Amino acid sequence: MVKSVVFAVPGDVATPTGGYAYDRRIIAELSGLGWSIDVLDLGDGFPHPSAAARRAAGVQLAALPRDWPMVIDGLAFGVLAEAAAALHDTHRLVALVHHPLALETGLTAAASSALHASERTALSFAHHVVTTSLATARLLTSDFGVPSDRLTVVQPGTDRASSAPHASGATINLLAVGSVVPRKGYDVLVAALAMLAELPWRLTIVGDRGRSLDTTRELDAEIARHRLRGRINFTGAVPLEKLANYYAAADLFVLASRFEGYGMAYAEAIAHGLPVVGTTAGAIPDTVPEGAGVLVPPDDVESLVAVLRGLIENPQQRQRLAQGAAALAARLPSWQMQAALFATVLEKVS
Repeated sequence: MVKSVVFAVPGDVATPTGGYAYDRRIIAELSGLGWSIDVLDLGDGFPHPSAAARRAAGVQLAALPRDWPMVIDGLAFGVLAEAAAALHDTHRLVALVHHPLALETGLTAAASSALHASERTALSFAHHVVTTSLATARLLTSDFGVPSDRLTVVQPGTDRASSAPHASGATINLLAVGSVVPRKGYDVLVAALAMLAELPWRLTIVGDRGRSLDTTRELDAEIARHRLRGRINFTGAVPLEKLANYYAAADLFVLASRFEGYGMAYAEAIAHGLPVVGTTAGAIPDTVPEGAGVLVPPDDVESLVAVLRGLIENPQQRQRLAQGAAALAARLPSWQMQAALFATVLEKVS
């Protein structure tokens, strides 16, 4: 018997972000496990859709087969409380929460409160909730009222990668991966690097520059103000095979995120045997345990400066962390393993 499931996502599932990448890989691996999958585009504008877009999404969801489990990406689910209430008795709803919408950086207090209330209500109508980290699971239970027996953690998988020692040259190649949005803390990273201008480093930022044009413009202005043009380079979003080349060419991964529901780029860096510098925000401490990286408080420029200075100047320290990353990489779950875990959730609600 063919097992069928719908994945409902806002916009194009090929969008180059960690959340969409998770969706794509789980969908691909479930297909390999024998699931028949329909991908439904709920439309653009989420998580701040117009009233018309919200209604249209509800109509699309209501038209889906009632005997198929329906996985709705959290970028949309959290603002579809009315649709979730209407569908609860007729469809099998699985909410896929990458990170709570209210915790996005840059929201006003009123907007954050409204998103929190909407997502809490929507999640109360889900038959099951999947999230990508233990840290986010704890938040969903404590702050959003999701019972633990309706909650499953399915971390992202990680592709196996070569973790051969990185041969550093005279210039230390720093790598950051993630869309240029306020939550990724690139302004903090640039401020820290401006205080290390005398050291031999070069930073490559791989990520979409079009998701927050104001953030991109402000970051470009800061780079120019600190006279770091030519030392900080942007690639935009790149295909996976090209991204692997950037990991292979780097000496050190650094990302000053203000929150992460998991932090796929951190795990990818570890899979490539890179020493990691990150923050203590959200799920990052679970993703980057002691020995594979060094974490500092979010928005703490001085602490970030101190850690980066030590790692840029000390190849032995970088090597020690790289060895810790390589040891951890061998224990990271594969995408096939995680899709099998996801499948158990779908079978539970079917």
